[in-house]
Amino acid sequence: MKTGYYFCIVTVVLSILSGCNTHKEKQAAGVQFDNSWLEEMTIKNLQQGYKDGKYTVSEVVSAYLGRINEIDKTGPSLNSIIVINPDAMKIAEALDREKAEGKIRGPLFGVPVVLKDNIDTHDKMPTTAGATILRSSFPKADSPVAKKLREAGAVIIAKSNLSEWANFRGNASTSGWSGVGGQTKNPYVLDRNPCGSSSGSGVAVSANLCMISIGTETNGSIVCPSNNNGIVGIKPTVGLLSRTGIIPISYSQDTPGPMARTVEDAAICLGALTGIDQLDPKTIESDGKYLSDYTPSLKRDGLMGKRIGIIKNSGGFSAKVDELMRQAVSDLKAQGAFIMEVEEPRSSAYENASYEVMLYEFKDGLNKYFSGLGKDSPVKTISELIEFNKSDSIELRYFDQATLEKADKKGDLSSPDYKKSLEKMQLATRKNGIDSLMNSNHLDALIAPTGSPAWKTDLLLGDHFIGGSSSLAAISGYPAISVPLGFVENLPVGITFFGRAWSEPVLIEIAYSYEQATKHRKAPEYLVTD
Repeated sequence: MKTGYYFCIVTVVLSILSGCNTHKEKQAAGVQFDNSWLEEMTIKNLQQGYKDGKYTVSEVVSAYLGRINEIDKTGPSLNSIIVINPDAMKIAEALDREKAEGKIRGPLFGVPVVLKDNIDTHDKMPTTAGATILRSSFPKADSPVAKKLREAGAVIIAKSNLSEWANFRGNASTSGWSGVGGQTKNPYVLDRNPCGSSSGSGVAVSANLCMISIGTETNGSIVCPSNNNGIVGIKPTVGLLSRTGIIPISYSQDTPGPMARTVEDAAICLGALTGIDQLDPKTIESDGKYLSDYTPSLKRDGLMGKRIGIIKNSGGFSAKVDELMRQAVSDLKAQGAFIMEVEEPRSSAYENASYEVMLYEFKDGLNKYFSGLGKDSPVKTISELIEFNKSDSIELRYFDQATLEKADKKGDLSSPDYKKSLEKMQLATRKNGIDSLMNSNHLDALIAPTGSPAWKTDLLLGDHFIGGSSSLAAISGYPAISVPLGFVENLPVGITFFGRAWSEPVLIEIAYSYEQATKHRKAPEYLVTD
């Protein structure tokens, strides 16, 4: 049953109500309106409303904060938000003043955004990665992602819960759990898992607690929560967006990316975040390849003439997902695409190597992040973090820290084992992987089911993950977009479109055309299992 979104309505004369054309006028008349008008709002409709004077940024931000309080903190208690920005209303009021003076900052003007809580902001919100050791850690500067959002006019209203340390900590972990935030719930069926590690980012968007959110992915952490929460997630080419000021796992695989309810909103956000950051050498590779506006790729006929390869044996983990994929192939063909089966390289050729690389890069990156916090850092090394967790009453309550301990035993990035593993994984997924598949078959994109329906959350035994397709794009560092594919019972699942490095424009064309032809997205209803 859908939760109520209704505030107490003060009795007023109906004739007064009929003359109140804007939300501002209704408030002036003494009416506290419900906030269900925000459900499934798009950036385009929101900004048209600002232009027409239907509402102000302050009213929109206030309404979203009301939804967070009502749905996330009470009501179904989704627990997707770790902290609300105490200055959100001040920022909104400043934007309203700018608008009154004729100034609109950028494509995200007045758009409420939630950031995954491993992305630095220089404000009154800490950046914790969900770890209790960083509960009071306030970075000295905005990450480039946060800075670009503010420059584009967005209002960062909160930070979202996540799988602690982006789910690179221990064995048998449960996605969406952190020492700081506790367990995030799936908004479709509350005892189901939201996936991770960008759990709160996916849930907040799906439950309409924000317009868009920013997640991060190393392997599956944007596309899997998009799958489980019925939304769109773009995992960009590594280097398209800066990673500076993001608590890392892997220099070779990490990237932030937008999560939204529509391909259009995700594309608008993506363009606002691109650009070269001299502190992140990976972004230098994007010179001449990044765009500041991806909306020209939003073409309803974007599938016409496209050659798409479906990864053979990428399904098989769920008969019902397989049936939805068969329907998707029919839908793609109906929109003018040519579909053929292709076979990916053996995953063992690159997944084991990727894990080794992540262990080395996690130790190196995390130690550098702690160092960057300066004298205020609560720990200086991953070794000190491990010792802290042993004495903490929360951190090891459910899960161990075996991954942290393995990483701590690794050497530095000059290690021959590290270099060999890095070369092996990139060769298998790039030249002998995606590039080979696409070049030999003259393909525009590859497709696979994003994952299974959400499993039941289990803090005792951990995640019951049975299948997914994130690894090839994630380990290669190439782009992927997950879009709603349909529903299995009451649970959403997604389809992933992925391809060559820097191919975001063509992937957005394909994903948008598929989305517009199928319209599978449905808002969650916060169901409780009997």
